[in-house]
Amino acid sequence: MMDAFTPFDGALLVDKPKGPTSHDVVAAVRRRFNLKKVGHCGTLDPNATGLLVLVLGKGTKLAEKLMADDKVYEGEIRFGVTTDSYDADGKVTATAPVPPLTLEQLNQWAATFVGDLMQVPPMVSAVKKGGVPLYKLARKGVEVEREPRLVHIYRFRFTDYQEPVGRFELACTKGTYVRSIAHEIGQKAGCGAHLASLRRIQSGAFHVKDAAPMEEILKWSPEELERHVIPLLDLARAAGLLPSK
Repeated sequence: MMDAFTPFDGALLVDKPKGPTSHDVVAAVRRRFNLKKVGHCGTLDPNATGLLVLVLGKGTKLAEKLMADDKVYEGEIRFGVTTDSYDADGKVTATAPVPPLTLEQLNQWAATFVGDLMQVPPMVSAVKKGGVPLYKLARKGVEVEREPRLVHIYRFRFTDYQEPVGRFELACTKGTYVRSIAHEIGQKAGCGAHLASLRRIQSGAFHVKDAAPMEEILKWSPEELERHVIPLLDLARAAGLLPSK
């Protein structure tokens, strides 16, 4: 006999602020509402903001399926400054004058990334080599060879450029390192660059406009949380496991 669903089996859409890790958000929600099982469907770096899909209770069984969904981001790339992590969190490794750049030139470079792409994970990342996360090796000054991974970029375009910062939007498959793309664009420009900010606006069928800010969620009563949980059957439909209504 199947266990009955509870109102807390499903998903919760969180608009993550800068600062906490994805795991911090999971732990805070679990603690606040005394939930046994909480997971997330796709890590956001501490400095990144936007949509974090949390799965609750029996919803955690769909985490892997939902994690495989395509993602859409918007963000900013700062030219002229290179960092070891390819984003604003890292140590500055080089600075260079920024040559005259135009939106048209940036979008010509952006177009070269669209399609299938073999991407080497940054040394400052959670990918493991011999069971050890790369970022731990990087902290010791150790650099190891990383296996390239196949990702797909559906859309990448710059929407604005005010020297030295370009604003962009990007749609891609899971596991894409947007900061690696920022680093490579900087190499094309000849002055280096890093990912200055990143916001996830969509993951699969879910959009950040339907998410609630983390700080607001942590003030909710259990009744308010219940009203915002996406029920398990709706979640299964979003994951493509059940036909749409």
